[in-house]
Amino acid sequence: MTKFKELGVNKELCKAIEELGFKIPTEVQKESIPFLLTENEDLIALAQTGTGKTAAFGLPAIQQVDVENKNVQVIILCPTRELCVQICKDLESYSKYVKGIKLLSVYGGTNIETQIKSLKKGVQIVVGTPGRTKDLLKRKNLKLEIVNKVILDEADEMLSMGFKDDLDFILDKTSSNRQTMLFSATISKEVKSISKKYMRDAKEITVSKINSTAKNIEHHIYNVSSRNKYEALKRIADFNPNIYGIVFCRTKRHTKEIANKFMAEGYNADAIHGDLSQNQRDEVMQRFRDKSLQILIATDVAARGLDVDDITHVINYSLPDDPEVYVHRSGRTARAGKSGISIAISNESERRKIKSIEKKGAIKFIPKEVPTGSEICSNQLFKLIDKIENVDVDEEQIKPFLDNIYKKLEWLSREELIKRFVSAEFNRFLKYYKESNKLTSKRSKDKRSSKRGDRNGKSLTAFSINIGRKHRATPLDIISIVNRALKSNSIEIGKIELGRYQTFFEIDKDHKDDFIKNIKKIDFKGNDLVLAEPSDLDQNPPKRRRDRGDRRNRGKRSDSRNSSRKRKKKKSRFR
Repeated sequence: MTKFKELGVNKELCKAIEELGFKIPTEVQKESIPFLLTENEDLIALAQTGTGKTAAFGLPAIQQVDVENKNVQVIILCPTRELCVQICKDLESYSKYVKGIKLLSVYGGTNIETQIKSLKKGVQIVVGTPGRTKDLLKRKNLKLEIVNKVILDEADEMLSMGFKDDLDFILDKTSSNRQTMLFSATISKEVKSISKKYMRDAKEITVSKINSTAKNIEHHIYNVSSRNKYEALKRIADFNPNIYGIVFCRTKRHTKEIANKFMAEGYNADAIHGDLSQNQRDEVMQRFRDKSLQILIATDVAARGLDVDDITHVINYSLPDDPEVYVHRSGRTARAGKSGISIAISNESERRKIKSIEKKGAIKFIPKEVPTGSEICSNQLFKLIDKIENVDVDEEQIKPFLDNIYKKLEWLSREELIKRFVSAEFNRFLKYYKESNKLTSKRSKDKRSSKRGDRNGKSLTAFSINIGRKHRATPLDIISIVNRALKSNSIEIGKIELGRYQTFFEIDKDHKDDFIKNIKKIDFKGNDLVLAEPSDLDQNPPKRRRDRGDRRNRGKRSDSRNSSRKRKKKKSRFR
């Protein structure tokens, strides 16, 4: 069993990392540390987030710093403020017993003058975002002439976020004799371009497959209707009383909405998103890191670079479009050999996304039923009992109060006392889930054959609308039209079948009348929208036409135009 000492790490660093609980190096550390301690060649390391990259480049960098020299010797660049802070914090922990070493994180959203003062006092290692590092260079407050190590962490993210010009500017200011290290989850064209331009004969190491997830992560899927997603999230959180997790949402608005609901209902949760100031983001992240918060609700952008140990659950409230993003999200749990659970809250319309994630991520989702009220109450009750059973009793502190407590409660029997004590903490769950229903999206086998549109336990109604592929409409456009007409993004939408000149789709029958009424106010790229009779479509749904019909109509541009004009003149049947 390989240990850090055997990799060449000195005793001061070994002592610090052992206190942090690091005993066995990860694969990226085994490959990188001996190389960086003995060689001066450039290095490209492909590894996912959570594989121990910070220690892989950080330990050699610290060990090779000349503490007598107060100038900047190592520059580490990363894409976000959160990651910048996290890396600097980790390096400070590693260098706990190294005398004379100074580190500094530099990033936007904070007072630049404070950072300038720190630089003037003398710093050997700087961790920075590209934007703020460039600003300090332009002001000539940061000098990189004697820098011998440049580390690009999450290089793919930096380039995808548009930092290429900033990186070019920074790297041009460093010595040509430097050692350059590039750590990335993927090797994109942009990453290849950077490596080709600024690296020489780089050693390449790959420690895990790009599209694979950790073996000790279980992937669960809960299939519910769109309108029941929030309720499902609540139940999952309640069913796991000791949850320490991240909930991912698609947009800032959605993130804020869910966080506000959670906090209003008494959950120990908060949100991180782009509208927060840097101080607010730092405060939320600190509360999450020290576990003052149980649940963090975030967008992918806000959570980039988030590196927190012991996360038990990653919950995908909104599934990402890119399967690799799911892999990246799920990798935030099950770190350092621990197990974790990644959850997808999905509906029927997201089947393709699920299949794509399974294929590209080399995983298999385990279908789960949303916990019932009875199951949740049972888990919460036993959590409370365990808490009572394991509580530390300070005999001396509590002794002066005991006589009065005994007198106050002497009329209660042992059984009554236990019931009342438990109920004081537990009644809110009993009350909330007293008449709760089972949440599911499975189709009824008995009704499925008789009628189209019975999905997720509710009836759907069918419509046809006068736009299609000819109008460059997409399924997302249809969803947008429904959301705009009903002023909501949580409406259940069934099948969407694009034809050349019209589109067939299904929506929740409960919203039928409002949709018919409000569609008159909506247009699509200047075209008035015209609906077909839903009752006719329910009985005789149109069959999806393929390319054959389209080919027949090719070359008849004048007829097509005329028919299109005629369609535009038609009024909706619903007045």
